[in-house]
Amino acid sequence: MSQVTTLLVVGAGDRGTGHARYALRHPDRARVVAVAEPLPVRRERFAAEHGLVGDAVVADWRQVVSRGRIADAVLICTLDRDHLEPALAFAAQGYHIMLEKPMALDDESCRAIVDAVEKAGVILAVGHVLRYTPYTRTLKALLDEGRIGDVVTVQHLEPVGHWHQAHSYVRGNWRRTDEATSMLMAKSCHDLDWLQHIVGEPPARVSSFGRLTHFTPANRPKDAADRCVDCPVSGDCAFNAVRFYGDRLTAGDHGWPLSVVLDTFTEQALDDALRTGPYGRCVYACDNDVVDHQVVAMEFAGGATATFTMTGFTEMANRRTQIFGTRGEIRGDGRTLHIHDFRTGVTEEVDTLPTGDMSASGGHGGGDEGLMDAFVAAVAAEDPSLVSSGPSESLLSHLSVLAAEHARQTGTVVDVS
Repeated sequence: MSQVTTLLVVGAGDRGTGHARYALRHPDRARVVAVAEPLPVRRERFAAEHGLVGDAVVADWRQVVSRGRIADAVLICTLDRDHLEPALAFAAQGYHIMLEKPMALDDESCRAIVDAVEKAGVILAVGHVLRYTPYTRTLKALLDEGRIGDVVTVQHLEPVGHWHQAHSYVRGNWRRTDEATSMLMAKSCHDLDWLQHIVGEPPARVSSFGRLTHFTPANRPKDAADRCVDCPVSGDCAFNAVRFYGDRLTAGDHGWPLSVVLDTFTEQALDDALRTGPYGRCVYACDNDVVDHQVVAMEFAGGATATFTMTGFTEMANRRTQIFGTRGEIRGDGRTLHIHDFRTGVTEEVDTLPTGDMSASGGHGGGDEGLMDAFVAAVAAEDPSLVSSGPSESLLSHLSVLAAEHARQTGTVVDVS
C-alpha cells in the first residue's frame, strides 16, 4: 500500500466529482489515477481537473477491470441501479470500495455486495454522509454519555425542499420507481440509516404511509403549457424552471443543481436545455410516480420508537430532530443542539460548527469530507473500524428502508429481517 492512497473513480457526475476533489484538497493523502465515465463532457472535464491522460481516462469501467488492479481503492458513483455489477467486480480484484448510497436497490443485491466484500477481505464504506458530520458526531457523543438518559422516542423531519423535489424527483433521474427506485430509498435511506446510528440499533418493526399527491396532471393549472419556457402562467408557479435555473445562471452558481442541467453555462444553452430536456417540463406534465410525502413509524427491539417524515413541500432547509430521553431532551437543526436537562431545568445550546450547509453543493455539512477522510484513513491503515458506514451497518439500514416501503405499499406492519 502506498503512503498516498490511489483512487479509481467510476462515475464522474456530481457525486463522483465531489468525492474525488478530496484528493485535490489533500494531495498528501490521496490521488486520483483513473476515471471511467460514459459521458464525454464529464469525462474530459474530470480528466483535466485531475491531470489524467491516455488509458487513465475511459468510458466504461469494464475497460479498467480488464487490466487488473490499478489503484488502492475505487469510488463507485454510478446511478443507483448500476451499483451491483461494478461493486462485485472490483471487490473480486481486491479494491477497497467507497460505494455511493444506496448500496443497491433490493435485498438480494445488498446481501451480494456484503458477501463479496467480506469474501475478498476489502473495506466497504457506503456513502451515508450524515453519519460523518460534526453535528452527528457531537449528538452521538452526547447520547452515548447519557446526557438525556435512555432514548425513548425520536421525531425526525427531512424537509426536501420544494425545488429539490421538482428538480430531482419530478423532472429528474429519480422521478420513477421503475427507472430508479423508491423515494424512500433514493432520498431517505440517509435518514433511516442516521436514525439507526443515533438510536444505536436498527428498527425491529416498521409501518409507513405516503403517496404522490401534488405533482400530477389533476393539479395542472388551467392554460399551463407542457414546458415552462412557453407557459403563460409560469409567473405564478412556484416550480417555474426558467426562473429557478435562470437565477442560478445569472448568479454564477454553476454547481449542483445547475450542473445537472447544463454542460456549458450560457443563456442559450439553458434555453435549449429547458426547451428540449427533462428539466424544462411542467411539473404537472411529467412521467413521475414517486411519492412527494411519506412518514415511517419505527419500533426498536430495545423499546424506543421513532417517526420519520419526508416532505417535498418545504423551503430548502436542514433536517430537524427531537430526541426524548428519560432525563432530558435534545432538539437539533443540523447545526445547533439544544439539550434540556429535566433535573436542573437548564437548556444548553451547542453550536457544532459544521463546514458548509447540508445540501449536496454545501458538502452535506461536512459529511462528504468526513466520509472521504474516514475511508482514506481506513484504506491507508487497513483498518475497517475507522469507517462507521460499513457493510453490516449499511445492510441493516437498507433492509429497514425496504421493509418500510413494503409496509407503505401493503398497508401493513412489517418486521425488519
